[in-house]
Amino acid sequence: MADWTDCLNFGLSVVRQTKEIILSAFDQQKSVKLKSSPADLVTETDQRVEKILISTIQNQYPEHRFIGEESVAAGERLQLTESPTWIIDPIDGTVNFVHRFPFVAISIAFAVNKQTEFGIVYSCVDDKMFYAQRGRGAFLTRRSCTSRRRKVPSYPDVDQCVVVTEIGAERDDIALSTMTSNILRLLKLPVHGVRALGTAAVSMCQVATGAADIYYHIGMHCWDIAASALIVQEAGGVVMDTDGSEFDMMSRRVLAASSATVAGRIYPFIRAFPCQRDDDGR
Repeated sequence: MADWTDCLNFGLSVVRQTKEIILSAFDQQKSVKLKSSPADLVTETDQRVEKILISTIQNQYPEHRFIGEESVAAGERLQLTESPTWIIDPIDGTVNFVHRFPFVAISIAFAVNKQTEFGIVYSCVDDKMFYAQRGRGAFLTRRSCTSRRRKVPSYPDVDQCVVVTEIGAERDDIALSTMTSNILRLLKLPVHGVRALGTAAVSMCQVATGAADIYYHIGMHCWDIAASALIVQEAGGVVMDTDGSEFDMMSRRVLAASSATVAGRIYPFIRAFPCQRDDDGR
């Protein structure tokens, strides 16, 4: 089995260098454009960060492939092959970034043979670096402290759980009614609470740290959750489709939980609305 540790270390280094661009722009006025909906935004910083990440990594690994959120938005075909591929979200939480809401992240996953080998999520404002390598655990570095291995704590009873989700960018009637009815069903279970941070990558990492017990979302994209899904798994949590089937990063559906028991109690209450797969003609 190939050892991708050098790639992981290079990715961590690139993210640390690039974070300053986001932090320096965080409090500034942004030039904002719409993509698929009034809640799907892009700024010049999103585009600049992605270009820097891809060009820097490409100079080091010219044979590798890339899937970038803004590249796909600009018309590049989304295709995950068996080749080594970097899956990049330059700013996960662009709406947060525009409004200075302090949950903004760089998310990078690295896949080989369509399997994620490592994932990096850097939460910029609070300076938290989450990362994981397949089979080697999940870690959190905070404010220049030594990396700490993460282990998901598990509450056996759903009524003691905190659930994290998102409303997302899909705003048609079917999507909105489905998302709000999902929240209603969960609140009536009951659960301790439902939260929304505005970034899928950071939200899922809350499951890895034990700050939340469940995360689910319908309508996000592979660059939002490919890295954090591995982080949760390597911390001892479980990741699946919202219908309880095997997780597929291209399906645009995900449920992460502290344990299979918690996931099994939650997923029957989650309904999905129709959304096109990431790899279906994009």
